[in-house]
Amino acid sequence: MKSYKKVMTIAGSDSGGGAGIQADLKTISSLGCYGTSVITAITAQNTMGVTAIHPVPPEIVKKQMDAVLSDIGTDAIKIGMLHSADIIKTVAGVLQKFRMQKIVLDPVMVATSGDKLIEDNTVDALIEFLFPLAAIITPNIPEAEILTGIKISGRDEMITSAIKLLNYGSQSILLKGGHLTGDVLCDVFIQKEKKDDIRIFENQKIHTNNVHGTGCTLSSAIASFMAHGEGTEMAVEKSIAYLQGAIMHGKDYKTGQGNGPVNHFFNPQKLT
Repeated sequence: MKSYKKVMTIAGSDSGGGAGIQADLKTISSLGCYGTSVITAITAQNTMGVTAIHPVPPEIVKKQMDAVLSDIGTDAIKIGMLHSADIIKTVAGVLQKFRMQKIVLDPVMVATSGDKLIEDNTVDALIEFLFPLAAIITPNIPEAEILTGIKISGRDEMITSAIKLLNYGSQSILLKGGHLTGDVLCDVFIQKEKKDDIRIFENQKIHTNNVHGTGCTLSSAIASFMAHGEGTEMAVEKSIAYLQGAIMHGKDYKTGQGNGPVNHFFNPQKLT
């Protein structure tokens, strides 16, 4: 019998469909993998913002993970919104129990709209319990500033911040530069085993409001390519290309009144 490449997403639900679990499953499916989900919170949100967050009890998060991993298993894991320290500890415990590898951690803290998505005491728990388990973490600039205390205004500060983040325990860092000004944006990638080999990915900025869920899309793409057997650096390279395509092919659509979604199904088969 044949088998699918499998990716588990552990994240919050976005009722608007552009980010969170919904964006993850669209990305995973688009890139030829079988997606499973562990919902950590239910959010009421749309393209304009988040109006309510209802955390899922940690025990239910644990039962979702146990149910999937004990039967279906997974080839890679993407972790997104974890609303509380208790949920973080629960997720870390199950990951260790099943000895999970290929973990992509997107330390989601603030939505595209600017709405806060986590409790105040979760940052330290993220660093202590999940960073050491991650093959890669994918913070954006505001998240990196929270994590490191370094104000980032350009490439030099991004590199300094990425190096500091690497000391928190993950195997690699992708610091995303989508919040930079200018027409050329850069992402900084660095691996623990190659600290002196810092890679800069440059792309032309695509001018559009349809950027809701880009972080979720990128991190779940990395997990999908890793599930297909790509190493971390190549998974990052292909995922950035996939996201650029998804933004480009979705830039002219109107969905809602605010920040619309990307086009996850723009025919990216050539990337896999």
